[in-house]
Amino acid sequence: MTSLDLPRLAGVVLVSAAAGAINSIAGGGTLLTFPALVALGLSPIVANATSTVALVPGSLGSVWGYRRELAGARRWAIGFAVPTLLGGIAGALLLLVTRPALFDVIVPWLVFGATLLFVVQRPAMDRIRARAARRARSAGDVAAAPPDDAALTRHAPRMELLAFQFFVATYGGYFGAGAGIVMLGAFGLMGLTNIHRMNGLKNWGGACMNAIAAVIFAASGLVNWQAALCMAGGAMVGGYSGSKLAQRIGPDAVRATIVGVGFLSTVWLLARNAHAL
Repeated sequence: MTSLDLPRLAGVVLVSAAAGAINSIAGGGTLLTFPALVALGLSPIVANATSTVALVPGSLGSVWGYRRELAGARRWAIGFAVPTLLGGIAGALLLLVTRPALFDVIVPWLVFGATLLFVVQRPAMDRIRARAARRARSAGDVAAAPPDDAALTRHAPRMELLAFQFFVATYGGYFGAGAGIVMLGAFGLMGLTNIHRMNGLKNWGGACMNAIAAVIFAASGLVNWQAALCMAGGAMVGGYSGSKLAQRIGPDAVRATIVGVGFLSTVWLLARNAHAL
């Protein structure tokens, strides 16, 4: 297992703090932490497992922060957890049987795909909200209007969402970057419009898949615990200060930074693979 010296551990803390702040503002922090860990000398598989473990405290903290938005959605949260945990297990086990050389080839395209998802997240969510508003305006009476988020989440989630969530969680357990964006899109298609409740459910799903995958990765010996513990601490500090950071630089600048880092990381990972040939 690669051992990191003090300067590199300090770099891990700084990057994870930035990622924690970014996750609290716009999401997408994994697009910073994963390539940073690879650049510090960890293999892509170890970097992926380490990043997943380090994300668990932040995920649980996010769920706690959104606990009020989840009030009344207990049946959704419980039903949602089952395919999420099963998918997280499937994805983590799939990573364990993936040959490192194959993962090296796949990972630049996973980063590229996650970056594209992040790019389309905002316009996609705007379209979903606009469509829901048009349906509500065109309804002939209140009874014909679509049910609100509280009414929808009082009942168990539909089977198609549960099936879709299993595949999202499988991807999340395998790699993870962009899984939350896909979940938000699915919630919108199911009729939810309250972004805070959607984020609460998304964070709950992320916590479930990260936690179960982290247990498997920890048991497998893949995790670099030096980096994971430093990242966890940095991410917690960054997440706490994220709201203040947003007021100073604005979420648009943060989103632009994430997109830039994602695309540059894709190019760097492809060049790294080409150089290794």
